[in-house]
Amino acid sequence: MTPPGKRGRAPSRQPITRLAKVIRSKNSGPFELTLDIILKRKKVYEELKARNLINKKVIARAYRIPEAEIEKVVYFDPAYAVKITFRRKITSGSPGDTDVYGAQQHGPLLKLMFNL
Repeated sequence: MTPPGKRGRAPSRQPITRLAKVIRSKNSGPFELTLDIILKRKKVYEELKARNLINKKVIARAYRIPEAEIEKVVYFDPAYAVKITFRRKITSGSPGDTDVYGAQQHGPLLKLMFNL
């Protein structure tokens, strides 16, 4: 039986900030960044995964980089998490690097929206 108010409900645009409990970035060595999106609910995680809504194309568009630069997008079931890895534009600690730890690179993820 469908709960009241859920019958025929059309998907609505949901910001990732409402769906995730953690959105972060960090170095994955001096040459790569890893982005983590940890979802609040298993159901949301499973739908994102089943529909492959977080993928290389979405991340490349958000970060304005070629899709080929995204090394991997991994759905990690035990944590309801999505992990994305791509090469840093500037090696960590090199001249011109403004974020040695890679901890401030998750900003573009905060604008993601999904029809759920």
